[in-house]
Amino acid sequence: MALLEVCCFTPGSAILAYEAGADRIELCTDREAGGTIPPFEWLADVQRHVRIPVFVMIRPRGGDFTYSSTEFDQMKRDINAFKFQANGYVFGMLDGDRRVDVVRTAELVKAAAPLPCTFHKAFDETPDLFVALEDVLATGCSAILTSGGAPSAPAGIETLEELVRTAQKRLTIMPGGSVRASNISTIRALTGASIFHSSAVPRGATEPSASEIRELKALLREDIVQTPLPVKTPSPTASQSSGEDGLSSDMLMSAVSIGAAPADNRHHSF
Repeated sequence: MALLEVCCFTPGSAILAYEAGADRIELCTDREAGGTIPPFEWLADVQRHVRIPVFVMIRPRGGDFTYSSTEFDQMKRDINAFKFQANGYVFGMLDGDRRVDVVRTAELVKAAAPLPCTFHKAFDETPDLFVALEDVLATGCSAILTSGGAPSAPAGIETLEELVRTAQKRLTIMPGGSVRASNISTIRALTGASIFHSSAVPRGATEPSASEIRELKALLREDIVQTPLPVKTPSPTASQSSGEDGLSSDMLMSAVSIGAAPADNRHHSF
């Protein structure tokens, strides 16, 4: 059975996500910036109410992912501050060439040990995702959150499939970016990924939807037959066959679900 991480920007959202059936929380603040480090007291508040892993975003500011020595030192202090309550961390550092900053990211992973670390979507800013994958592996991170270098996971689905295949279970590729109940089964079937990241915020809303999370989980309980991506045949009307989720009609037809998996284990840490 595949698992669901929900990105939450308030303690209330995290509690809602847990009650709706999420498997893990990514806790951060500042949705407009794409997520930054949350206030320390938020984690204590959340942990009083939830019984699933909570990973904390370690990002000192919005904007690019090339940090000064002062910001880097602050990131290490933040990791230590959260260490006795967090279940893991989410961060990512790039160098001046937008490549993975292997040395300093590895320092953060060492500071976080033995807790697991996810390299976040800074990964999608790198010039070569497959070089970046090997670099992230060298840092000691156990997972990468990515939309395949595209604006959304549906748009980057082909690259996501290749990243999952290339990773070969050496680390986890976690699709994220506009992952919704309307497309998660297709993304799962075409990429072979087993963990997914979603804000579960409906269009026009600012908070996650409990019904969306429940639907995402229901879909992830289904057994999926993974099918290879169809061979593209260019045509003048090809762009017209794509839906609002960025998936063409032949891709949608490739996603087949059969049967149902056993009930989910809410305490599964991944």
